[in-house]
Amino acid sequence: MPTIITARRLLTDIGSVEFPVLIVDDDGMLEDISSDPTALAHEEDTLTSAFFDIHTHGAMGHDVMSASPADLRELQRFLALRGVAQYLPTTVTTSVDSTLRALESLANAIEAEPEPLQAQPRGIHLEGPFLSHAKRGVHPEKYLQKPSIELFERFQQAARGNICLLTIAPELSGAKDLISYATSDGVRCSLGHTNAVASEALMGVAAGASSATHTFNAMRALDHREPGVLGVTLDNAHLYAELICDGVHVAPELVRLWLRSKGGERAILVTDAMSAAGMPDGRYKLGELDVDVADGTAMLAGDPERGARTLAGSVLTMDRAVANLRQFTGATIADATRLASHNPAAMLGRPELTRLASGNPANLNRFDTSGHLVATYIRGELVT
Repeated sequence: MPTIITARRLLTDIGSVEFPVLIVDDDGMLEDISSDPTALAHEEDTLTSAFFDIHTHGAMGHDVMSASPADLRELQRFLALRGVAQYLPTTVTTSVDSTLRALESLANAIEAEPEPLQAQPRGIHLEGPFLSHAKRGVHPEKYLQKPSIELFERFQQAARGNICLLTIAPELSGAKDLISYATSDGVRCSLGHTNAVASEALMGVAAGASSATHTFNAMRALDHREPGVLGVTLDNAHLYAELICDGVHVAPELVRLWLRSKGGERAILVTDAMSAAGMPDGRYKLGELDVDVADGTAMLAGDPERGARTLAGSVLTMDRAVANLRQFTGATIADATRLASHNPAAMLGRPELTRLASGNPANLNRFDTSGHLVATYIRGELVT
């Protein structure tokens, strides 16, 4: 029997529908979207597409690099409760053999039948090992690799073609060729963990890079005479740009600058969450690394060479990222949720993943008049 979902308005990637009536078939697909202002005059809530997090390492004590199928189900359930219907499990730099094992395991999860009331993995974000030594962040130096088409192909074969996003430092020898190769194969390349000067960043863009990874973090700082990769990211109208909007990684003033620079079409919210997301303070794993979490901040543990203040991912959730963006910038629900759903899908060249139209999954978030996320539907079914 079809399910009927109603609201005051529905926000889609191409506009809005007032007093929407959504009919969802037994398979969780949108069958029809119409409007009935007379019958729904009492409605106040807003429906949007559910979120798509393209950069997340884990949650609920589970790291995607080592998570079992049962671990992933718990993680995906947690994501769904925070408004996320789709995500890219994201790797962290480790040994080649460990990376190959993780990619094969994640490919199994991606190719499995979607689980009810859970976020669905849609591909893999390979963050590392083709990163700058100077801007590696928590990625272990001993495992960093020079960009190599041959090694990337080994990773892609282990992932059975499911790597769809690659973070890479464009200044490294071989980076230009790898960016061009991966892009020609449909993989999106993102400039990140990079000390590139502007000319090197522009070379990466010319080779095919389409985005920047966690803007401001783990990249060369802006200088008025050498704008570097950050200056290119903020200036280039065609380049997408991720941002971790937790109030820890990026100050509100720079969140506002980022949003003004990238606008509503090229800005992307990500969590960069690690296994401690949804968990109490304590020590957790990010790949092979120990991370200490306290007061909403994740720091690399035992880092005598670089001090004790190396950020190690976040404990951010996407519903909180959207709320923070609205608080920091005054963005509307329509603008803020676009950054967490339609923009990441568009960057990947897969806008249909978050499009609310007949024949597509009914993956929806419901917001009340105060802008709080109050419900999520995965394939038309209320997540509780």
